[in-house]
Amino acid sequence: MNTQVSSFDSKAFRRALGNFATGITVITATAPNGEKVGVTANSFNSVSLDPALILWSIDKRSGSFKVFEQASHFAVNILAADQIELSNHFARSSDDKFAGIEYGSGAGQAAILPDCAAVFECEKYEIIEGGDHWILIGKVVAFEDIGRAPLVYHQGSYSVVMPHQRPATSEDEAPGMKVLEGRLNNNFYYLMTQAVRAYQNDYQPLQLSTGLQTSEARMLIVLEQDRKLCIDDLLAEVNMPRQEIEHAAEILQRKGLVSLADNCYRITPKGMQQAETLWDLAAQEQEKVFSQFSDSELNAFRKVLTAIM
Repeated sequence: MNTQVSSFDSKAFRRALGNFATGITVITATAPNGEKVGVTANSFNSVSLDPALILWSIDKRSGSFKVFEQASHFAVNILAADQIELSNHFARSSDDKFAGIEYGSGAGQAAILPDCAAVFECEKYEIIEGGDHWILIGKVVAFEDIGRAPLVYHQGSYSVVMPHQRPATSEDEAPGMKVLEGRLNNNFYYLMTQAVRAYQNDYQPLQLSTGLQTSEARMLIVLEQDRKLCIDDLLAEVNMPRQEIEHAAEILQRKGLVSLADNCYRITPKGMQQAETLWDLAAQEQEKVFSQFSDSELNAFRKVLTAIM
């Protein structure tokens, strides 16, 4: 049923637009005199592949527009799921939004924020008037695809991405395509790998929605149990290469989840809270999957897994 109104209601219009889920970005630029600006925006969109063009829009009343107008370049920092604080920070008015904020420098000295889902460095291409906003079109000169789960905005609230499972097709029922058929049904390695994949289909998106990659989450959970571990101890506990541990630790330190002293990592109170969230997600998924089995079946299953490990 369509709802028609006799007069245009701008608030209702904005609520209706909120049904279209978007990502969240922080757009940054630096003027020739060195003045830096950063604004939170969800109006980012692609325009063209050849040439590589993107656009976003800024309110004409924004005090930051002058810098974007003067700057030769701007950067689009697509925020990751755990960067709500950054989104809120750059959405607020401030004399110096970059005070206490870690950032690098990109094309035209535009600020590049760490640990984002992706970053696009753009040369200013064109500015178009669009009602009460200016539409800025940028030509992408460099980009980085970090691949972290993005922060999403929907109906006035922050949200996370949860991918759909692949729908079944008629081909799945074709001869030779049935799961666990013939010899595969008696191959434990095949059964275990398929079981893990099926479990991860639901669990991994939940974990990624916290803004932590698997290596970071694993390290945080291990530290939550031992509170303090040196690098060699972590190598034994998390079963990851040293370089991967150091990279994950660097990100966790930047987020204030772990600290480093005397070459040993210690979980912080903020990290304890994050680890508790991870454990809660794991417990919920485990209950959903394994509640159908009896205690004796689960004990036998645990015994087999432990023996194999």
